[in-house]
Amino acid sequence: MDGSNHSRVSEFLLLGISESPEQQRVLFWVFLSMYLVTVVGNMLIILAIGSDSRLHTPMYFFLANLSSTDLFFVTNTIPKMLVNLQSQNKAISYAGCLTQLYFLVSLVALDNLILATMAYDRYVAICQPLHYVTVMSPGLCVSLLALCWALSVLYGLIHTLLMTRVTFCGSRKIHYIFCEMYVLLRLACSNTQVNHTVLIATGAFIFLTPFGFMITSYVQIVRAILRLPSASSKYKAFSTCASHLAVVSLFYGTLCMVYLQPLHTYSMKDSVATVMYAVVTPMMNPFIYSLRNKDMHGALGRLLLGKVFPRLA
Repeated sequence: MDGSNHSRVSEFLLLGISESPEQQRVLFWVFLSMYLVTVVGNMLIILAIGSDSRLHTPMYFFLANLSSTDLFFVTNTIPKMLVNLQSQNKAISYAGCLTQLYFLVSLVALDNLILATMAYDRYVAICQPLHYVTVMSPGLCVSLLALCWALSVLYGLIHTLLMTRVTFCGSRKIHYIFCEMYVLLRLACSNTQVNHTVLIATGAFIFLTPFGFMITSYVQIVRAILRLPSASSKYKAFSTCASHLAVVSLFYGTLCMVYLQPLHTYSMKDSVATVMYAVVTPMMNPFIYSLRNKDMHGALGRLLLGKVFPRLA
């Protein structure tokens, strides 16, 4: 099969997690419920931050963008999966598969980079509190976010364009809920060495570098917290980081379950891990950030109260 034959691949078949009709019906309602909870939860976070001037700070600016990213992330994958669960036609076009892959790769990278900027924000707030307003200026926040977007868009473009060079033959069945990088590479019948090399090199830069930066930031944060004089001061300082730490742990934990394994061992059993990072993580983030955050509690209360009883808000 020569290099031009990839153009003959008109579609793939997204078979999802199960081919049993009974299980598919259950999965449809489970994923629909999770999708609605994710959309509502992240929309409430965005609206609460946008409508409350008290939350117009760098930390909540990045949180609103994280929620927006999660919103786009689940919308890129779950609606198509829900259609497949309800339909006998499991096909996704070649162009549609690459489009889904592009947004999946870009948005995962963007999520990761925004989490790194949030770690920097917490570092400045706790380790350099007197300079926080000056350092975390609106200009810097916008510049950091623009850099995150630029890097994630470039990361997605690189891998999507490289995937267009891959040829496919034989089975077009994808035993997954969406077009995922590892799955497509396993279906390839051409040499994918370049894809693997670039994946490792760019992945180390986009994921390991920010992760190392977050670890370094939190080492400095913990040292600063331990130097605080009172237990109440230590608790207050740590509570501002607890939500971010929980989200980072969930994000990297589920990502490692999927990607820290050899490509040849990547199989359908990893669907559970994929669902965790593709569906559960975006759904849990709003709950994690709002459960122990009094400012967010107040903003959500005022937002909902204003919708139901406008005169009391």
